[in-house]
Amino acid sequence: VQLQASGGGSVQAGGSLRLSCAAPARTLSTYTMTWFRQAPGREREFVAAVKWSGGRTLYGDAVKGRLTVSGDITKDTVYLQVDNLKPEDTAVYYCAATGYDITGHPMGVMSQGGMNYWGKGTLVTVSS
Repeated sequence: VQLQASGGGSVQAGGSLRLSCAAPARTLSTYTMTWFRQAPGREREFVAAVKWSGGRTLYGDAVKGRLTVSGDITKDTVYLQVDNLKPEDTAVYYCAATGYDITGHPMGVMSQGGMNYWGKGTLVTVSS
């Protein structure tokens, strides 16, 4: 499964970005799709997850309240809308796919080790 994240760029604090993750057909119906991010000098951290069937979502504590994760199965694409961006949101954002379910195994969904597939990241740079 090849995943391709896009939509990153440079933005001023307070701005918004929508990241996209394109996936092969049937990926969204098969896997829970996730977003992680890795800031310079820091470990990769869980950001958000969405399971298309059932519409369940899960958010990490780091950016909770400022982002929305969604999926469009007709386009085989997952989105991450991040609002009110802050300099500390500067990071490479990665999309991934896991066989874990948000309801049944949330810790698996939030763990790097629980991912089956990773895409290449997209860089978000937020300036103050």
